[in-house]
Amino acid sequence: MPMNPAEIESMIKEGIPDASVTIEDLRGDGDHYAAYIVSESFRGKTRVQQHQMVYQALQGRMGNELHALALQTSAPAD
Repeated sequence: MPMNPAEIESMIKEGIPDASVTIEDLRGDGDHYAAYIVSESFRGKTRVQQHQMVYQALQGRMGNELHALALQTSAPAD
């Protein structure tokens, strides 16, 4: 069963409490999403480390209930 955008956003915010999260349904099919995440906790981390933090927040659902998620992560602009 696919995840809905609110559930994805909630899980990310639970795992990364200071995150600003925007979820976009890329195809309108409830199966292909893009997530835009800004968090101070990303500062000083590589893009791979940032994405790993998001995957950890999703608790193993990536590739299972969550079929496709394009990530764009960053620290807030100074």
